[in-house]
Amino acid sequence: LIREWYSTIQNVIDRLVRNTHSLTDTHSWTTQPCGFKYYCQYVCLPRSTSNLENTERKRVKTRLKKLILKRPPLQALQEKGLIKDQVFGCSLEMLCERERSTVPRFVRLCTEAVERRGLETDGIYRVSGNLAVIQKLRFLVNHEEKLNLDESEWEDIHVITGALKLFFRELPEPLVPYGFFTDIVETCLVLNMPPPNHDTLQFMCRHLKRVLENSETNRMTTQNIGIVFGPTLMRPERDNGNMAVNMVYQNQAVELILTEFDHIFGTRGLS
Repeated sequence: LIREWYSTIQNVIDRLVRNTHSLTDTHSWTTQPCGFKYYCQYVCLPRSTSNLENTERKRVKTRLKKLILKRPPLQALQEKGLIKDQVFGCSLEMLCERERSTVPRFVRLCTEAVERRGLETDGIYRVSGNLAVIQKLRFLVNHEEKLNLDESEWEDIHVITGALKLFFRELPEPLVPYGFFTDIVETCLVLNMPPPNHDTLQFMCRHLKRVLENSETNRMTTQNIGIVFGPTLMRPERDNGNMAVNMVYQNQAVELILTEFDHIFGTRGLS
């Protein structure tokens, strides 16, 4: 954010410098009535106008430079707590490194909330939550260290599931990295994925299997979960006009991972 702010101001300064030019040759045309005819009069702006313009440009340039030089460094703002590292939109590797875990804390909080009070909810993960409340939760996650999803404010479980899906969609690179997309959709090979990606995928799929165990009440079959989480967890780096085909592959890959979970990940692992 600070870098974008700095870049914007610097661009303004550079543009002012490039556009600084003398206005002594500036011309304007005015029309004045004379009977039923009009004539144009050529007018030259006085040199004093040009000087005032240049003085104003220099003043703005000087003030912007002073503002930039006075800005505190990003590290100082972070140390004071004025700027916090983001959760949404952060790369999975950086987030897990910061939290010293291979599964993001927010993912754990959301799945735990669902397993406490949402496994039997009709259409869990398929039904959309209130978008405004989801965005509010997103903001709090990015700016608050403590988060209690059992508070009445987050009573609607669809808000929590909506925020979790949004978290995965906003990853700079999908949970299944671009380089592994073909391996996943063709062979469900996950062993060589980076630890944060592998462990988070394993954690999520184990959670989704628990959702499946309650499919008689929540009506979330393997196919329904595949439709919801296929495009959420993986996508090709380039679509190449095959969006519909890729979506089928994504859905089927999630279905196969859930069906063959023990074979793919083993019976032991993250709980």
